[in-house]
Amino acid sequence: MKKNVEITANIETLFGTRDENLRLLEDGLNVTIDLLADSVKIEGAAQDVQRAEQVFADYDHLQRAGFEFKNGDLTSMLRVLSTDRSVTLRGLAEAGKQRSFGKRTVQPKSINQRRYLDTIEKNDMVFGIGPAGTGKTYLAVAMAISALVSKRVNRIILARPAVEAGERLGFLPGTLQEKVDPYLRPLYDALYDMLEPEKVDRFLEKNVIEVAPIAFMRGRTLNDAFIILDEAQNTTNEQMKMFLTRMGFNSKAVITGDITQIDLPNAKRSGLIEAIDILKNVEGIAFVHFDETDVVRHHLVQRIVRAYDDKTRTAESQLSLSLPNSMAGNRNGDARSTDRDALLADPVQQVSNEEAAEI
Repeated sequence: MKKNVEITANIETLFGTRDENLRLLEDGLNVTIDLLADSVKIEGAAQDVQRAEQVFADYDHLQRAGFEFKNGDLTSMLRVLSTDRSVTLRGLAEAGKQRSFGKRTVQPKSINQRRYLDTIEKNDMVFGIGPAGTGKTYLAVAMAISALVSKRVNRIILARPAVEAGERLGFLPGTLQEKVDPYLRPLYDALYDMLEPEKVDRFLEKNVIEVAPIAFMRGRTLNDAFIILDEAQNTTNEQMKMFLTRMGFNSKAVITGDITQIDLPNAKRSGLIEAIDILKNVEGIAFVHFDETDVVRHHLVQRIVRAYDDKTRTAESQLSLSLPNSMAGNRNGDARSTDRDALLADPVQQVSNEEAAEI
């Protein structure tokens, strides 16, 4: 099927730098797009051509309505609709506009980010799990500000474990709050990015927004609040259980973390890993998993995450291959050593230390 779409005023801004957005549409919608003197020719399967034509119509409508795309939002939206056939450009743009994120309009830049925002809206407790740079914390703070501005909650609680400080907080200068502030800085950065500095300072002063280490949560019941636990992979099992049981009436909780970056002395005791296993079938709790395709920082970050994942998979594969050989070596080894180990390990065998040594 072939279709010619008339070029309207300023439609060229849809094309992107060096027509990168057109190439994105071609790859995502399986169509061919050619620029003519006064129109755009779209060629492909009928359903795909209709979707591409709808993109041009939606963009023209949004422009006439005064909608402005910022910070690569247009490219991000096109990428989302290319992977999710149920969404439209107009739907994505208007959905982002309906949510009030203070001074910013935040758009999901991947299908998982869109699912993350929708999941937070529909559930009272959500876990966002994935590598660095996927927007887990930033989007959670955006949703918290949206809930506060629209008066669905009365306050925002932002918590983070100060694992790096350990027992050495007394060594750092200043008050207790000043000692732990460096570990909470990413949360402050997100707040100041979405709200005017004066408003953030006022909210912090009046405890409408509270940023604190997770230890400050013990013994509290948090009603009418949007609660975020960042860097949850660095909580212990006890800390995670304590945090999850702080929720009061009319509250939401979002827990974010990256299980590949655990800073605890014993990584196996991460409260996030245990919570994923224990709560996976609990009704009302949702999990959203991100991967390297959701990274929205510098393009090198996506490649770095992928390289580390490949290294981990290679190491695990080599370990699994070496285990059978090691076991075979034990089977062919000194029989006396095997017998000695079995006797020492078996509590039923009543053998003295001297007899075991002789064996």
